[in-house]
Amino acid sequence: MLAAESKAEGRSAITSPRRDVVSSWKRIVEPVEPFLAAVAQCLAEQIEEFEPEIANHVRYALTNQGKQLRPALVALSAEATGGPNSGLVTVAAIIEMVHLATLVHDDVMDVAKIRRRRPTLAAHAGNSISVLVGDCLFAHAVKLAASFPTPEICRAVSSATKTVCSGEILQTQRQRQFHLPRAEYFRVLQMKTAELFALSCDLGAWLSGSTPSERAAVRNFGLALGTAYQVFDDCLDLFGTEAVAGKSLGTDLECGKVTLPVIVALERTDPASRRALEEMLLHWDRRRLPRLLAILGEYGALEESRETIHGYCRAARQTLTLLPAGDGRRALEQVADFLAQQTDALGVPLDGPP
Repeated sequence: MLAAESKAEGRSAITSPRRDVVSSWKRIVEPVEPFLAAVAQCLAEQIEEFEPEIANHVRYALTNQGKQLRPALVALSAEATGGPNSGLVTVAAIIEMVHLATLVHDDVMDVAKIRRRRPTLAAHAGNSISVLVGDCLFAHAVKLAASFPTPEICRAVSSATKTVCSGEILQTQRQRQFHLPRAEYFRVLQMKTAELFALSCDLGAWLSGSTPSERAAVRNFGLALGTAYQVFDDCLDLFGTEAVAGKSLGTDLECGKVTLPVIVALERTDPASRRALEEMLLHWDRRRLPRLLAILGEYGALEESRETIHGYCRAARQTLTLLPAGDGRRALEQVADFLAQQTDALGVPLDGPP
């Protein structure tokens, strides 16, 4: 999830929108903490719905939540467009379950050992069990969605899950494709990550009784924010530390994923240097990371990636102008601002423990 708070004082003002507004993630979600606790409780209760022999594996996956960003977006979008609804907790739990299932599968595909500062389920129980647990979580999420009296929830969750999995397939098919166009890179990000952000905002607004224009606005907010977040996460894999991120880093390079910082460097190199860089990436060895970081620094890859993230954060905030002014809208704006702050911290040494 989001990294530690920014310590990057003195950076250009154009990359630091409204620094005085946001101090921490905890401050943003404090008004919805009871809601987040209820979502966590709902997820814990779902463990009893699985066979006793696999319940411990399901518990391991469902109790490894991060900052509950997607459930928070459900609650904040509902507050920004209407009000409380008895179905919001269940919807947030459904979306979080889908998200956690994708993480279980991601860790298998990426051969990741650490997720949120503890061994991944794959490292803990093996790949075969992890894949099947992820499948079970997907299926149970759809079952919960089908329990609503309207098919709207089940239809939306099923469609979003299909989009997320399709995005993962496309990303896998594009491994080590060093001529990947930026537009295709962003398309995959929107599918595999931004779609669940959009779903969280969309269903939060719909259940709160929002107008069609408000619902469309918060969905677009989620798409922009989710895209920014995935670019941030791609940068974190290169420029972050495992102590801050709480997960295995460098997995994108090992899996051959072509991310924005690499795309920027490839675009800016001369033909001979590009061939050398492609060769390094094709036969990746993590001992070459310092050399790669030097190349990325030479071509300003982190700086341009930061600007891209900030652009999506600004776009996300702009969509919110269609919503009524109030605490809910301000909280959504602060989520975008907070991600922008985290972006400024990329590649900046921390002054102390995270």
